[in-house]
Amino acid sequence: MLNRQPTLEGPRLLLRPLRTDDWDALFAVASDSLIWEQHPAHDRWQESVFRVFFDDALAHGGALAVIDKASGAIIGSSRYQGLEEAGGGSVEIGWTFLARSHWGGAANRELKRLMVAHALASIAECRFAVGESNWRSRAAMVKIGGRLTAREDMRGMAGKQVRHVIYVITRAEFNSGPLGKQPDTEPGG
Repeated sequence: MLNRQPTLEGPRLLLRPLRTDDWDALFAVASDSLIWEQHPAHDRWQESVFRVFFDDALAHGGALAVIDKASGAIIGSSRYQGLEEAGGGSVEIGWTFLARSHWGGAANRELKRLMVAHALASIAECRFAVGESNWRSRAAMVKIGGRLTAREDMRGMAGKQVRHVIYVITRAEFNSGPLGKQPDTEPGG
């Protein structure tokens, strides 16, 4: 059975279960409106909106704080949610955001490598739901080896229903794809 709240450690990042006392540090990151500019929940930088997101993360379990090991600072969060046991098992990885200081480098790849490797040790597939017009996140999915499926999902975001496309990474795709490479062999992260 998948442990949805592990502590995972990579070369640069530490992931640990999100706690109530992480609010101030995580909201300090999330309050940057540019993080949410292309996201369907474009208003998540607002304190009242982010409070709902944060409380939901704690209530559902599976939420992880992302910590930069060099500074000890919380730089974002991600979640495991929607565990399905049929067909060898599948879990959604999502609700991920990182401080802009960690965009464009190795942080997202390391974060996803840690989470996907952990999940695929217990289940067959990881799913990722991405807002159809969130091109930044869709490009990031391609960069980490996510395979776009024909599946779609409608989700309520910022007061409206938003179409999400579904990417997957299976064990075989992980092992042969960019996340399966060792961190020290990656060119430029």
